[in-house]
Amino acid sequence: MPKATPFEEHTERYDEWFEQNESAYESELDAIRRLLPAGYGLEIGVGSARFAEPLGIDVGLDPSGEMLEFARERGIDTVRGVAESLPFDENAFQTALLVTTICFVDDVAETLSEAARVLDSDGTLVMGYIDEDSPVGQIYKEKQANNPFYQEATFVSTDELLDELETAGFTDFEFVQTIFQWPGDLDEPEQVEEGYGDGSFVGIQARRS
Repeated sequence: MPKATPFEEHTERYDEWFEQNESAYESELDAIRRLLPAGYGLEIGVGSARFAEPLGIDVGLDPSGEMLEFARERGIDTVRGVAESLPFDENAFQTALLVTTICFVDDVAETLSEAARVLDSDGTLVMGYIDEDSPVGQIYKEKQANNPFYQEATFVSTDELLDELETAGFTDFEFVQTIFQWPGDLDEPEQVEEGYGDGSFVGIQARRS
């Protein structure tokens, strides 16, 4: 079952995080912006469209009806559904985006397989997430039981995710990273660097093989 209940019950709390942690949010946006090409795009796990709106994503999918209301108010065409069974035709999109979503899906392999299916032959997948092996990832895991959003999350490392992406048929990987401190301690946006292994927030660009 999709882990939508906390997002239905705490929608405003989720959305307010981005205002309360504006520097971290701007850092993550900048990281994703560097990887995301132009094109007709879908965000899988659009949430309240805090990424879809500024990044110019056209369509947002989410299992939470409450989240989709926020997304619609931000001008996104919304569809209710789950990542493992996307209600779209093959080759429907030029880009697919998953930001802070992969730890909430029930099946990572099926999610990535579905993303590949709905992308066109030279489509691009962009992902952003907190790396399980990073300092922030470790703190999130330690505090997991006390956070309504992360109680049922399954964090993943970049190396694990790369294996899953290759199995799903993706290649030509490009990485960026940011968030080198605790997000709540930031007074200004962090720099975005190439690669992964130092920053807690990692962005990956991958193409269909």
